[in-house]
Amino acid sequence: MSIDPSQLAALAAIVRQGSFDAAAAHLGVTPSAISQRIKALEERMGAALIYRGQPCTPTDAGTRLARHADDVALLESHVLRDLSPDLAQEAPRVRVAVNADSLATWFVPGLTLAQGVLFDLVIDDQDTSTDWLLRGAVSAAVTGQAQAVSGCTCTPLGALRYIATASPAFYDIWFSEGVTPASLAAAPVMTFNVKDALQHRWITQQTGERLTPPAHQLPSTHAFVDAALAGLGWGLNPLPLVKTHLQRGSLVALVPEKPLDVKLYWQTSRLMSDALTPLSRGIKAAARSHLVNVPHAGVM
Repeated sequence: MSIDPSQLAALAAIVRQGSFDAAAAHLGVTPSAISQRIKALEERMGAALIYRGQPCTPTDAGTRLARHADDVALLESHVLRDLSPDLAQEAPRVRVAVNADSLATWFVPGLTLAQGVLFDLVIDDQDTSTDWLLRGAVSAAVTGQAQAVSGCTCTPLGALRYIATASPAFYDIWFSEGVTPASLAAAPVMTFNVKDALQHRWITQQTGERLTPPAHQLPSTHAFVDAALAGLGWGLNPLPLVKTHLQRGSLVALVPEKPLDVKLYWQTSRLMSDALTPLSRGIKAAARSHLVNVPHAGVM
């Protein structure tokens, strides 16, 4: 069963623009034409593809088809760039899942090495970002899982190093008698969201116990650092973001000799591998410059 390209383009435009009217303006057609294309596509697929709201959002099936439309555009761009490099063409779009800490520390320089591409980044924890690949909602992802998702290739990138940090005042209040199971169980900790297990992983690494200290939720990488500086709690911060603060003494490491190195992997759709080569090359280069325990070039 083939899919009408104009219907796919209408779906992708609605997902990106948020409304039928905006999608129509983007494609240079009438809102009625957009509505007719989506209705025909939904009838052909036998499923609803768009939640009609403010803004319009895709269903799971709509998300999968919209990503397919982006993949087709990327593949066409890849071919045309080889066959007709001087031909003007609209920049294709790539949807990528990445964890917030990678985005805040090392990931963006890798994007800049992939020219002529628009990016749609989905932020999710590295331990669950493969779910986006499983749903077919992204073409690539930074993950914490070494096992390749079905239909994908997996490349080790290295590890992002985290340091358990707190302000000197907070440390003096809660850890004056040392970083012990008792003090870690009592001291307020910061977590990114309910998926964030890094702090508890580090606690177990230090104590061998599964503790449940009182916790703040701060879904922002930079707010994590700001909150630690303000004495709100302690938390694991990426070393690149707190290195200067540690050198200045505005933050202290709870156990300096015990960082937590989180291994990261780059997973891409196997069907899109060739078209994603420039992006993959950029991500690997950025990883080599910013991560620790980076595999040898031959391994990557």
